[in-house]
Amino acid sequence: MASTNSFDAHGTLEVGEQSYEMYRLSAVEGSETLPYSLKVLLENLLRTEDGANITADHIRAVAAWDADAQPDTEIQFTPARVIMQDFTGVPCIVDLATMREAVADLGGDPAKINPLAPAELVIDHSVIIDVFGRADAFERNVAIEYERNEERYKFLRWGQTAFDDFKVVPPGTGIVHQVNIEHLARTVMVRDGVAYPDTCVGTDSHTTMVNGLGVLGWGVGGIEAEAAMLGQPVSMLIPRVVGFKLSGAIPAGATATDVVLTITEMLRKHGVVGKFVEFYGEGVSAVPLANRATIGNMSPEFGSTCAIFPIDDVTLEYLRLTGRSAESVALVEAYAKEQGMWLQAGPDQPEARYSEYLELDLSTVVPSIAGPKRPQDRIVLADAKTAFRKVLPTYVSHDEGDAGAASSFPASDPSPQGTTDGTNGGSKPADEGDGAGRPSKKVTVTTPEGASFEIDHGIVSIASITSCTNTSNPSVMMAAAMLAKNAVERGLTVAPWVKTSMAPGSKVVTGYYEKAGMWPYLEKLGFYLVGYGCTTCIGNSGPLSDEISKAINDNDLAVVSVLSGNRNFEGRINPDVKMNYLASPPLVIAYALAGTMDFDFDTEPLGQDHDGNDVFLKDLWPAPADVERTIAASISQEMFTEDYADVFAGDERWRSLPTPEGKTFDWDADSTYVRKPPYFDGMSMDTTPVADIDGARVLAKLGDSVTTDHISPAGSIKADSPAGTYLAEHGVERKDFNSYGSRRGNHEVMIRGTFANIRLRNLLLDGVEGGFTRNFLAGGEQTTIFDASAAYQEAGVPLVILAGKDYGSGSSRDWAAKGTALLGVKAVIAESYERIHRSNLIGMGVVPLQYPAGETADSLGLDGTETFSISGLTALNDGSTPATVHVTATREGGSPVEFDAVVRVDTPGEADYYRNGGILQYVLRSLVR
Repeated sequence: MASTNSFDAHGTLEVGEQSYEMYRLSAVEGSETLPYSLKVLLENLLRTEDGANITADHIRAVAAWDADAQPDTEIQFTPARVIMQDFTGVPCIVDLATMREAVADLGGDPAKINPLAPAELVIDHSVIIDVFGRADAFERNVAIEYERNEERYKFLRWGQTAFDDFKVVPPGTGIVHQVNIEHLARTVMVRDGVAYPDTCVGTDSHTTMVNGLGVLGWGVGGIEAEAAMLGQPVSMLIPRVVGFKLSGAIPAGATATDVVLTITEMLRKHGVVGKFVEFYGEGVSAVPLANRATIGNMSPEFGSTCAIFPIDDVTLEYLRLTGRSAESVALVEAYAKEQGMWLQAGPDQPEARYSEYLELDLSTVVPSIAGPKRPQDRIVLADAKTAFRKVLPTYVSHDEGDAGAASSFPASDPSPQGTTDGTNGGSKPADEGDGAGRPSKKVTVTTPEGASFEIDHGIVSIASITSCTNTSNPSVMMAAAMLAKNAVERGLTVAPWVKTSMAPGSKVVTGYYEKAGMWPYLEKLGFYLVGYGCTTCIGNSGPLSDEISKAINDNDLAVVSVLSGNRNFEGRINPDVKMNYLASPPLVIAYALAGTMDFDFDTEPLGQDHDGNDVFLKDLWPAPADVERTIAASISQEMFTEDYADVFAGDERWRSLPTPEGKTFDWDADSTYVRKPPYFDGMSMDTTPVADIDGARVLAKLGDSVTTDHISPAGSIKADSPAGTYLAEHGVERKDFNSYGSRRGNHEVMIRGTFANIRLRNLLLDGVEGGFTRNFLAGGEQTTIFDASAAYQEAGVPLVILAGKDYGSGSSRDWAAKGTALLGVKAVIAESYERIHRSNLIGMGVVPLQYPAGETADSLGLDGTETFSISGLTALNDGSTPATVHVTATREGGSPVEFDAVVRVDTPGEADYYRNGGILQYVLRSLVR
């Protein structure tokens, strides 16, 4: 639909011999001093103005943006495209397939369910590191991946043919966000002759990586992504924008990873949830595009909606390097300059206004890691051993606190559990060598080949170069390879208990490693290619060797993973591993050489060279100039153009998969991977009036920082879990359970895995971890959350969740909301929410409520045994959204607790979704009408 063009902004742009239509920002007063990101939003509204949902007043509100005001004006943002990964993308396509049938049932045309914006899905989350440390690891892992996921892949191939404007990047190609910046991102889009800024939403929170290219985009739940594909705008409030000034340059010895961990710590401490972050200042032009992408990638870790860089010469250089056409690069430059979106240092550049200001002198950045369970918990590398020793006792005593704050006894004390000798049996005094001054429990492991070695608390059991955050960045990837080369040449080896892996973000990495001659050195240290995918960072680290896993579990060892990823939440990386640290790729290799977190790189040697001389990390660290020289000689435009020439075609395995036909999908009743979900069962064109909630029981009482990793099913499926029982009952052997992520298209598996994280602590129970709760219909007995939910739903009892601060932080997992809704939860009451999860709850018909300011469940005296009634929700039926609702919590034999909870339905659009029972129901009704 053409814009109503109230501001006469429509015009043409001549670039060489090409002519494009465009909407000029200069037509709107006040646009010249807007932050870059708000200029993108302003253009979006100018182009999509329809006089109803998007009006001239909305456009004026953005142009006249008050940097100091709190967000209160709703706008409708229409993303140019949608990008998905396969874990979150499969349920999106499942839902679209289900919607086609539902439209037909309601008397509509199924063909109306079709992406109206380009939608691209990259299969990158399904490869698991089953095989490692050997030359055929990649081939074997991909073969296993296809065996496990054939049903899902056939379904996606059907979707690629059944839906218009939907494309799939097959397995073994790369990580979604790296493929996005290297190939899929346009920076400036052209559609139907109109040029406009590339914008996107993605079903992965790290969609923000594309912010490094000047592309405004962020992660949304799969539910919102489906709506965006179907032409629904994203409802949002005009945000506050934090200006982050960069100056100086990164010093030798520090990396882009160290920069991003420093920025993450700064912004998380400052508080940027729900805000845009925009980088400016003289230091920006010195930040390579790969570093910009690394910073943008970590936006979810500091909590902002986006973390964007403007377009400049650095952007153009990267577009040329990655094989974009000369015409498209010329358009990006001309368009950005015409719209005032070009970063040009000097007095002629109008200074943008920002809501808040921060600054970082890059020269002050020092080598760092983050952990053991949150990406914002940065540790200066020089302090890493001390920090590890401080926190270790809390893991040994099962009292994990934030960065060790809850340590139950001084780190200098011996472990209260004592130590054991290497026979898995009798005890002996604490070892006075490596174990002195910290909990120690040395255990001898013997491999099937007859080799023996000792492991202890704190060993590095996994060292993995993985995740889009860093594998997209040649400076840290080449530094890692060169460090490996130096280590091999000095005669160093990796400890035998370390599971090593290399999972590049695209085939380009493999190409420049080969050209630089680096693979032999990486492989000598065990860092063989294991796959092109997220692997360890998403929890697909694969099993540890049987004998090491048994020793860890039999002796309750607190062991460590070190990965070059962006997420290190509890229970995410591997079920055997309690402590997880983020580090740059070269530091991943350094820790693999050290073999333990209990290590000081400044004072302790990594080993001895051929002549018996001590070798320290500083002896191996490559000089930045040498790294850049090697990169310049090893990376070429041809690598990108060749690797992406036919990116959607796939290999022979992909092309030979049978492809179902038809506009609607023929569901297999026996499938344990892809099943028709129940969201539209019994749905009519008329909405059901919103009702108050009465007689609800608490399914779980949770503390602070409960992430979507704690809520959403992820990682491996345990045999004795409700999901494992379901699969076994359906004839699936244990070895074929696969991961929760791979079974996201089966709601029966996912419901059973919701709130089943092994590190979840439900405060209804004392000292119990995992997916358990109390069933108050059965006298409060302990049972699984799924079984309790089934009992409550059978009895017609609604459920609520009580939570603390930052509820739902982490990945934008739609199943964290879908599973919550399907378990029968009608409301969540929390102290605060992360943006995406709050929105997703509404999208699934669950109302997010917030305690009164300064109050918590504990301060109100709520222990979770109460029966809850929530009144005032019916006001939504009048077309308004109540600011608060009244909550009454009644405990047996006690006086009721009453309070007014804040209704976190923040926009009129969200209220419409909630009235319809969810966003999908809203879209479906609007399409049929």
